[in-house]
Amino acid sequence: MSEKTYKIIELVGSSATSWEDAAQAAVNTAAKTLRDLRIAEITQMDMKIENGKVAAYRARVKLSFKYET
Repeated sequence: MSEKTYKIIELVGSSATSWEDAAQAAVNTAAKTLRDLRIAEITQMDMKIENGKVAAYRARVKLSFKYET
């Protein structure tokens, strides 16, 4: 069995419509420059409020990817 090493990064995605879309935005952005994404964990969700209304949903996401050897 070969040893593997993974890196974990944290991103914040944003969406005007939902937390799910915010999390997807974070994954989509990471996938543009990182290969072999493995796990996405939503660690926090919040909302940006403007004039008493929800202006954006935000999801903090931890993503892991495998180091290449």
